[in-house]
Amino acid sequence: MPTARKPSTAKPRARAPVATPAVGALTEHDVYLFREGTHAGLGEKFGCQLAEHGAHFGVWAPNAAAVSVIGDFNDWNAAAHPMQARADSSGVWERFVDGVTHGACYKYRITARDGAQFDKADPFALYAEVPPLTASRAWRLDHEWHDDEWMGQRRARNALSAPMSIYELHLGSWRRRDGRMLSYREAADELAAYVLDMGFTHVELMPISEHPFYGSWGYQCTGYFAPTARYGTPQELMALVDTLHQHGIGVILDWVPSHFPNDAHGLASFDGTFLYEHADPRQGFHPDWNSLIFNYGRNEVRAFLLSSARHWLRRYHFDGLRVDAVASMLYLDYGRREGEWVPNRHGGRENLEAIDFMRKLNELIYQEFPDVQMIAEESTAWPMVSRPTWLGGLGFGMKWNMGWMHDTLAYVREDPVYRKYHHDRLTFSLVYAFNENFVLPLSHDEVVHGKGSLIGKQPGDSWRQFAGLRLLYGYMWAHPGKKLLFMGGEFGQRREWTHEGELEWGVLQHAEHAGLQHWMRDLNRIYRAHAALWEIDFEPAGFQWIDAADRDASVLSFVRRARDGSMVLVVCNFTPVPRTNYVLGVPRPGYWRELANSDAQIYGGSGVGNFGGVASNPAPAHGRVHSLTLTLPPLAALWLVCENDGS
Repeated sequence: MPTARKPSTAKPRARAPVATPAVGALTEHDVYLFREGTHAGLGEKFGCQLAEHGAHFGVWAPNAAAVSVIGDFNDWNAAAHPMQARADSSGVWERFVDGVTHGACYKYRITARDGAQFDKADPFALYAEVPPLTASRAWRLDHEWHDDEWMGQRRARNALSAPMSIYELHLGSWRRRDGRMLSYREAADELAAYVLDMGFTHVELMPISEHPFYGSWGYQCTGYFAPTARYGTPQELMALVDTLHQHGIGVILDWVPSHFPNDAHGLASFDGTFLYEHADPRQGFHPDWNSLIFNYGRNEVRAFLLSSARHWLRRYHFDGLRVDAVASMLYLDYGRREGEWVPNRHGGRENLEAIDFMRKLNELIYQEFPDVQMIAEESTAWPMVSRPTWLGGLGFGMKWNMGWMHDTLAYVREDPVYRKYHHDRLTFSLVYAFNENFVLPLSHDEVVHGKGSLIGKQPGDSWRQFAGLRLLYGYMWAHPGKKLLFMGGEFGQRREWTHEGELEWGVLQHAEHAGLQHWMRDLNRIYRAHAALWEIDFEPAGFQWIDAADRDASVLSFVRRARDGSMVLVVCNFTPVPRTNYVLGVPRPGYWRELANSDAQIYGGSGVGNFGGVASNPAPAHGRVHSLTLTLPPLAALWLVCENDGS
């Protein structure tokens, strides 16, 4: 891990005396709410708050013997600007420092009660030096926004009844220019144009909070209010979000309130004691990630995290937060063996304080920002994650469907000859599909740590691999739930993702990769145009099986419905065998037009299909009065829509 920068030992420059304001940035009411754990605006109260002639500093260090502000404005001399502890026993230290200007670097020199001294970055810093440097920076968050149109309509765009097709990306490795990472501003126009062209509705940024180790991908963050300086300034991040909004694209931020790293300049042992984390390593240390776990039972820690969440939504106009590693927050024994964890007060394994925190978090966010989405990455069967708190739920808007992801990827890895023996891996997801408001993720987690690429998970030769991946996307985009795809998956990147370097954009010169990208582009366009595929994603009324039991042919067929009765028929053939004269019962008579066919030649397929559509016959099948006689292409998904209702 990077080490803290070494302060200068030079004597401070002489300054003319300037009167220190009598009143600090924190009011008695602020401190009361902070200690109560309900203050969600601490980003505008603590840290470095720039004023006309300097800055007011505020930091929570209740067990420190002394605290000083050090920075380039006083030659990093702790004697120049000692802070004063408030008389209210809150543990808050304050100081107005004259002459501090926008961009100044600073830290806190903390003296512990045992006399040890160490320098800490500001937990509430709005910006920081470019890693591996670790000082905080005084910063103003001014930006002239131009996204009024988006903000005025985003409640409808982010609604559970709206289409949602999310493009997940790691900003530093999406594209590069002359070998270097793009800045937020440089990425803005290029990313907006690409996402718009590809038809995705939202972008999800992997964590961009400041983090010392680039290889953590942002999941080991130290700056809970500061965007990483690797890609530019806070204003440049605002410009990125603003640009995406102006192109009609929502932006979701990956946010990590579950753990933090033990870097010397960060939150760990902040005032010489276990302040943000638990003292007992059975509660405060995460063995899987070698990181520290927040003490959710401490009111001030809860207020810190509430304020962080609100800060990103309010100051940066993000349209939602994807909350990382919720399962690790819910369970006290997560990643631990017997005897390595401390039961709750009832003797159970549930983290009652974390559960209460998440409920309060979601209540607060949805009260102030009813037009955003809170999305949980939760990998267990914890009930009612995406149900309101007044019903006993955790209060999230949506939850990642990890079960669907694991079962589906396990199925597509099987050779098609053996898939009939694993048919239930596909059908099982519909047993619980409406228990939560699900997002179907094919995320970065599935293309790292030796898991290979999505295209590499498909068995067979190159043609079968691309056909299988087109089929997977056709099935996924038709399945109930919102969609998320990690960058590179849209064109079939072959190598496993790495944060060093950029995606394999060069493969698009090959027809099979370009064809897959074309399929994804059309898939998003058709998906968004048909409400049956998204309007009632989270209710049984939006889905109906035609035939879930044809395991011998490895064929699935179902109907998706909209509230107005319109529907899309979906047929998926998971074998490389074309099936002619395949009879399928349909809920309506009429002409069923092929809306999408993943085997079309423009996508790299073999061109097998139904010549644009097929008329129904008054021949009963699958419990329905009318049926279609179809040709099913190999390893392909068909979407059909009834153009005229003969009833």
